[in-house]
Amino acid sequence: MATNWLPLRRALAQFRAHDIGLPIWWRDDDAIAPSQGLDRLRNMAQKLALPAHVAVIPGLAQKNLPGAFDISDDLVALVHGWRHENHAPSNAKKTEFSQHNVHATGELKQAIQTMTRLFGQQFTPIFVPPWNRIDTGLFNDLQLTGYAGLSTFTPRKSRLAAPGIVQINCHVDPIDWRGTRDLIDPDTIIAHTVSLLSARLRCETDNSEPLGYLTHHLVHTPDIWTFSEQFLTELLEGGATAQPLPPLLETPE
Repeated sequence: MATNWLPLRRALAQFRAHDIGLPIWWRDDDAIAPSQGLDRLRNMAQKLALPAHVAVIPGLAQKNLPGAFDISDDLVALVHGWRHENHAPSNAKKTEFSQHNVHATGELKQAIQTMTRLFGQQFTPIFVPPWNRIDTGLFNDLQLTGYAGLSTFTPRKSRLAAPGIVQINCHVDPIDWRGTRDLIDPDTIIAHTVSLLSARLRCETDNSEPLGYLTHHLVHTPDIWTFSEQFLTELLEGGATAQPLPPLLETPE
């Protein structure tokens, strides 16, 4: 069945009619080694002229991973926790960086040091916590250990998560994690995106935060790959523009 893009196109037309810009960005999680999926991600990013910001797991990253980023500027490395290990109690939602991880501060430092050693200046110091969760008590440690940004999920409440830490979240995830682990019904994804855009038009959420699309290249099915390319193409052809992240980190309030 063909995807009905008309609702999204109408929502994007509203942004153009009101002369409101729509910055977007693309985040992909869980990289640890070169792979066919990572190659496909890079090729798609190049085709779309939309960089894929790849959240690398530092404690598991193989030494040859940076070579996959050297090929072009279409992949940008971010920091994805330390080893992507769950430290939450069995009755709580999974999280690596919480009050239950007594080594959290040290692991934040290890993570950014490892990324610096592997990627040098080729990574952007944004922390992406596994499962998009982090204890707010660690925000000060983020800034002290050299991070400039934080990325989780859902619209941000404010530009700064903490002094010196800019929040840049993702908002659309095409994977049915609790069910098939394949593509969510496209009409559902489009309806969710239209709702996000409508909230921006009504100034209910921060219109300056780039709209973030979240993928996981290691588990993509053919349908997820196909939809992702079509979805991002629709956004770009509808007037959205790729947002470089470093400028957003340079002048925290």
